[in-house]
Amino acid sequence: MDVKLQEKLDALPTEPGVYLMKDRRGQIIYVGKAVNLRNRVRSYFTRTGDTRVFVSLLDQLLGDIETVLVHNEKEALLLENELIKKHKPRFNVLLKDDKQFISLRLDRTQAYPRLEVVRKYEKDGARYFGPYSSAGAIRETLRIINRFFRLRTCTDHVLANRKRPCLLHQIGRCPAPCVYPVPPEDYRRSVDEVTMFLEGKATELVEGLRLRMKRASQELKFEEAARVRDQLQAIERSLERQKVATTDFKDQDVFALYREGDRILFYVLWVRQGRLNGGQAFPFGSQEFPDAELISSFVNLYYDQGSFVPEEVLLPLEPDDGTEGLEVLLSERRGERVRMLVPKRGEKHDLVQMAVKNAEQAFLERRRTKDETDGVLSRLQQKLGLRNFPRRMECFDISHFQGSAIVASQVAVTDGETDKSRYRKYKIKTLEKQDDFASMYEVVTRRLKRGLEDGDLPDLLVIDGGKGQLASAHAAMKDLGVEKVDVVGLAKSRDLEVFDRDAESARSPERVFVVGRKDPIVLQQNSAELFMLTRMRDEAHRFAITFQKQVLRKSRVRSALEDIPGVGEARRKMLLRHFGSLKRVGEATIEELAEVVGPAVAERVHAGLHGHPEEDVEDPVRQASLDDASEPVDEKSQGGSPPGAA
Repeated sequence: MDVKLQEKLDALPTEPGVYLMKDRRGQIIYVGKAVNLRNRVRSYFTRTGDTRVFVSLLDQLLGDIETVLVHNEKEALLLENELIKKHKPRFNVLLKDDKQFISLRLDRTQAYPRLEVVRKYEKDGARYFGPYSSAGAIRETLRIINRFFRLRTCTDHVLANRKRPCLLHQIGRCPAPCVYPVPPEDYRRSVDEVTMFLEGKATELVEGLRLRMKRASQELKFEEAARVRDQLQAIERSLERQKVATTDFKDQDVFALYREGDRILFYVLWVRQGRLNGGQAFPFGSQEFPDAELISSFVNLYYDQGSFVPEEVLLPLEPDDGTEGLEVLLSERRGERVRMLVPKRGEKHDLVQMAVKNAEQAFLERRRTKDETDGVLSRLQQKLGLRNFPRRMECFDISHFQGSAIVASQVAVTDGETDKSRYRKYKIKTLEKQDDFASMYEVVTRRLKRGLEDGDLPDLLVIDGGKGQLASAHAAMKDLGVEKVDVVGLAKSRDLEVFDRDAESARSPERVFVVGRKDPIVLQQNSAELFMLTRMRDEAHRFAITFQKQVLRKSRVRSALEDIPGVGEARRKMLLRHFGSLKRVGEATIEELAEVVGPAVAERVHAGLHGHPEEDVEDPVRQASLDDASEPVDEKSQGGSPPGAA
């Protein structure tokens, strides 16, 4: 061990805090927290018989250790969380923001509450139900509620401004409080029933509905009795599918983990009001640190993302520094005490074991899927003659509209799955006119320059196009001296000329062009290897078209207003903010415009937008921006290229 590093280890404090391990290049590779920094950090170097790969590499890998002292374990947890999200160390558990789950929000403080689908819990006094692991599960729940409980579904703005009842009222699924004076006590009864249904309180809800049905029947209100009967049957069928997990009817999150070597999978099982509500798996790789240390870090990150904090959190093992710090932190987030338990027997231990089985099953399924993916990538490497195993691939596409608005996209795939954190959008800077080859050269050059600076280069570049685009990308690689990256071109299939009028139209196969090879490689058309490449190419094309549409809309909106004398950036923003869109600005009267920009400028704006109506109709791009169209620009109009071609 380095002498300076040994001296630093000897001088470590015994107070709580956070430690940052750095490699010899100064990059942070791990962030951890400890109640006693000296004991925790020194344990990595004094344990005997430790077979973890990372520990055996510490002497070669570790360059420095920094520590940050705090007052207590809770502050250490908070700081560890922030530093992990900031630096994204390679050996830490990293939770991404897109791991949020769908939940239902009910704000009972409103006069006529409605259910909202949300992805984050807030301390706003509202009730939250969930989470739901799939969109299908929440759609089924909402379908029952909207059909039988008759809560409004419209937004608060619509509720305050609607003049006539909507279709849902006409088919009997909403009492229309937006228009009619619905008694608040009747609506509140429906809200209470929805709350009981979402909480799984079957007995109380069913008994109340049966009583209402009998009362309506006795009062000869047969239509209402029939409606309550249908509601009762639907609720009973739904509640039958919910399995009782515990008899104490608490909200609980149950954590488990399963690992093989450096690959680990966490599983969270959700129990709400004593009933199983779903679960979710979180797989990670390159995790060499001990389970007791990782479980604490994972739980901290999981709840920091805004996940619902239940009454109890059940863990499969005791964290290294105990549960006291996590309990204090989660109790503050929930607003009342949260118990964190490591059960050894009873119902709660059975729940943990159920979560462990789910974790193992999810791990084995993902390992099987990973093995299949590795097989596809291996065959792709063999058939294309690649030097690298194509674990990290990036695909590039050039898009333009009639020679203008030239943009490019970069999409990424890691281990066969899309990696949106590495998606990039490019505006072509060196060209004013369309030139697909020069555009591709510029984009690949910019990508590789950035990769050379930060040491982040892919295994394979896939260029959307044929020999010309491939040659441009290869020229960029040669000019930058990049030799360890493979590059291929993927040409889309096209219609072939058929001279027999009675014959069906034929199409050429998808072709892969490789540097130094004259003829393209034709992969089996239904193979998994070709599907992986074409899916990536189609995603790059979609991403490029979406970006091009944004660029066109911005440029057209800007030119339509800023070409008018007296309308600059500030007034353009004022008009768009006030009216909401360029279309509404064009529909506004001079008097309405004058309220925003004054009478003189209002007349110029009105004249500028209405002076050439024929041009507005005939120009499809201008019309698309005026109508705020959501459909993508037609790829066939892009210089005659077929969809997917650069």
